[in-house]
Amino acid sequence: MSDLLYLDHNATTPIDPLVCDAMLPWLRNEFGNPSSIYGLGRRAAAALTKAREQVATLVGAQPSEIIFNSCGTEATNTAILSALAIDPDKRHVITSTVEHSATIKLCEYLATRGYEITWLPVDAQGKLDVTKLEAAITSETAVVSLLWANNETGILFPVEEIAAITKRKKVPLHLDAVQAAGKVPINLETLGAQYVSLSAHKLYAPKGIGALYLNRKARYTPLLRGSQEETRRGGTQNVASIVAFGKAAELATAALLTAPEHIAALRDRFEQTLLSTIQGVRRNGASEPRLPNTSNLTFSGIEAESALLLFDQEGLCCSAGSACSSGSINPSHVLTAMGVTRDEARASLRFSFGRTTTEEEIDRALEIIPRVVAKLRSAQPVGGSPVQFAA
Repeated sequence: MSDLLYLDHNATTPIDPLVCDAMLPWLRNEFGNPSSIYGLGRRAAAALTKAREQVATLVGAQPSEIIFNSCGTEATNTAILSALAIDPDKRHVITSTVEHSATIKLCEYLATRGYEITWLPVDAQGKLDVTKLEAAITSETAVVSLLWANNETGILFPVEEIAAITKRKKVPLHLDAVQAAGKVPINLETLGAQYVSLSAHKLYAPKGIGALYLNRKARYTPLLRGSQEETRRGGTQNVASIVAFGKAAELATAALLTAPEHIAALRDRFEQTLLSTIQGVRRNGASEPRLPNTSNLTFSGIEAESALLLFDQEGLCCSAGSACSSGSINPSHVLTAMGVTRDEARASLRFSFGRTTTEEEIDRALEIIPRVVAKLRSAQPVGGSPVQFAA
C-alpha cells in the first residue's frame, strides 16, 4: 500500500484507523441486537444513540432527524419515493441532467410508470440556473431532487437559493449531499430541505452504511417497513458500521476547521501545474464554487481508459468519472450535459484528493501524469483514433 498513489477519494475513501478502532469492538464482543432489552442490547442501542448525535452534529441537524440505512442510494430512493407516496395525485419530479445514477435511474424508471420528469440543464460550467427551476415547478410537482455537490466536477449547486424557492413554492426538497458532507460546512437546521442523503464511505468509514436526514416537520413514509429506526427504516441496524459512521462524522466535524483549505491548496497546485506544463489540457467546470478536493481535466488526444490502465501500472488511482462497462468507458453524462463533445469526454479524468493526500504524493502524480499523457499521444496514429492499451 505504501506505493499506492490514491487520488480517487470521490469514489471511496480509505477507512481512518481511528474509525476502524471504534468499529472493531462491535464486531467482536459487543455483538448485541440494539432491540434487545438486556445489557448487551442496551449497550448497542446506546452506541446507536451516540453515532446519531455525531452524524447530526456534522450536518447541523437534530439526532432524531437521522435515519440510518445501507447507503446514499437507499436514502435517495427513499426520499423521492416517500414524497411521491405521500401525495400520489402529484406525479411530477424535478431533477437535473447531471445527477448521480441513484437519482437518474430511479427517475428513468418513474418515467416508465407515467410520471413526468423535468430534467433541468446546466451550463458549460456545470452551473444550474435557479430561474429555470422556479419556472419548472407546478401544482403537480411532488418533489425536487438535486445534488449538493457534483461527484464528477465538484461543482456546488446553490442549495440556499434552491431551498428558498422550494419553500416559497411549498414543494418538498431532497438534496444528495453524499459528496458534500465533510467537505463543506452544512447546517440543515437553517437550510430548509426536507430530505438529505448521506453516505459513510465518502467520510473514511466503511461502505454499506448511509443515512437519510428527515426534517422533523416533513411528512414521510418508509421504503422498508419494520420496527427499527423508530419504524422509519426496517431492518436490524448494522451497529459496527453505524458506530464507524459516527466516529467518521466526529473526525470530519473537527477536520472541517482546517482540512478543506489545505486540500484545496493541494488541488490548485496540482491543477495549475498540469494546465501550465501540458498542452491541450482543460479544466471541466467552474473553478468556484466547487468542492475543495475535486479536479476534472480533459487531456486532448488520449483515451481515458488507456490512461487509467497505464496509471494503474504506476500505482496511481484516479477515475474517468463514469463506470466501466463491457471493457469500454462511456462518455460521462455529466460532461456531455455541459456541452463537452464525446471525444473530449472520453479524454477526461477526475482526480479527487483527501485528508491523507500529501505534498509528496502530488509531486509524484505531477511526474507520472505528463509522462503517461506523452506516451499516449506519441502512440496515436496520424489522423486516427487514440491507441488503447490492453491491461
